[in-house]
Amino acid sequence: MKKTNYLSYLLTSVALFLPLQTFAGVADIAKKTAQYAEATYQSEMTESLRQLMTFNTIAKTGLASTENPIHQQFKAELAKQAKQLGFDYTDYGYVIVIGLGESDQRVGMITHGDIQPFNANKWAQSPLILDETSEPGKLIGRGTEDDKGPISNALYAMKSIKDLKIKLNKRIELYVYMAEESDWEPLRQHIKQHSLPQVNITLDAEYPVVTAEKGYGTISMTFPKTRYNSNKTYISEFTGGFFGSQIPEDAQVTIENANQGLLTKIKRAAKSHTGMSYNYQWQGKRLSISARGKSAHSSKPEHGVNAITHLADLLSVNHWPNNTSGALVNFLNDHLGTGLYGEKFGDIAYSDDFMGPMSVQPTVLKTTPKGMQLNINIRRPSGKTSQQLKNEISSTLDKWQHENQITLLNVSNEINEPFVQTNAPQIDTLLEVFSFYTGIIDAKPISIGGGTNSRLFPNAVSFGPSMPGTEYTGHSEHEFITKEQFVLNLKMYTAVLIELAK
Repeated sequence: MKKTNYLSYLLTSVALFLPLQTFAGVADIAKKTAQYAEATYQSEMTESLRQLMTFNTIAKTGLASTENPIHQQFKAELAKQAKQLGFDYTDYGYVIVIGLGESDQRVGMITHGDIQPFNANKWAQSPLILDETSEPGKLIGRGTEDDKGPISNALYAMKSIKDLKIKLNKRIELYVYMAEESDWEPLRQHIKQHSLPQVNITLDAEYPVVTAEKGYGTISMTFPKTRYNSNKTYISEFTGGFFGSQIPEDAQVTIENANQGLLTKIKRAAKSHTGMSYNYQWQGKRLSISARGKSAHSSKPEHGVNAITHLADLLSVNHWPNNTSGALVNFLNDHLGTGLYGEKFGDIAYSDDFMGPMSVQPTVLKTTPKGMQLNINIRRPSGKTSQQLKNEISSTLDKWQHENQITLLNVSNEINEPFVQTNAPQIDTLLEVFSFYTGIIDAKPISIGGGTNSRLFPNAVSFGPSMPGTEYTGHSEHEFITKEQFVLNLKMYTAVLIELAK
């Protein structure tokens, strides 16, 4: 059916359903408009995402988003799309607001336009090009799930509502923040100076509804640089990881004065490692091992396989001198191991009945002028105070330093608060829409390990784009969203906007 004919049909149908009638908790007009969106805008929505993905909107150290030329180009494309669809567009620098309608009462959708780094060599095609062919049924590329895909979903949900001239009592505003992955302070400053929608949904997490988020934390320390030259076996280098919120896929170690007996032990230990692969290379008596695991969002460590911890575990077959890299490996095995939840890290491990356990994962090892820096990513639930955790971390580090006669440098631990939303008025509506479109009955709010901008907006909860029970691929080196899910998100966002803005 041609688009114009379908539009005429839907306009007539919508008129028949005024005033609003409901069935199964979702208004007929919301269902009709979602149906129209699905039938009309799948290709346009995909093209929108394709264009937004071409801009490598990672954060540049020392360069504000407002001064970043690629960020400005991305915003120009976003402005073009918004205006072509008939929306108003306001650029506040770090924050873009795209609006539909006029009212003091507003409904907000919170997204972000920045992305995490990527290793282009690990993708079948460039991660900045929407890949629809490598794996049929999937839209692959950086930002497809986190968070440019939801921007395109939101634009065409709004467009469908506009096409059908749905009479709403509230204005709809799409927020696109340009530093969600790196710096929340510009958003905090914006919020101090501007009024916000009274009700908000964040499109940057999971379904059915996210009402709690673990607190983000980082433990950082440097193992001091030492001169070590011996004819004994020792580790001269150990590196791994890419960025702080990604479970590391790669790690490398160099062992000096190695022998075949050591390699035999290491290979025997490797047989017990599921999801890992190792490459071994000799250069004289120097043995280099490259480890390959599986990257994942660090808030979902169970979705990945940590190359750093598994490579360190291989090396536990030997006792290593406490030179720089040897001390690092010994520490990893003493206090982290291959577990996910900090069970070996002194007394810090704990869990909350709703939010689940705290995760504790090393994500980046890098060489600095002072030695080897280790960053450990923490996602912590309610149940302990920040000060209690800091004290427990410090106690464990102090004890290890004393026992090993090593003074760690630049030790820091940043522990942020978890977020719990208890009274957002839209929760039941979101659950009803989710249940109607998925067939999942008695859906309940959930908690996640990640942190979203929901924390900063009034009455905000997260609604998608990832389905429960599926692997979240944002931040990984294989980010994608299925075409089916991409369209389902469009339908649910269209229906939800009508339900919340009517």
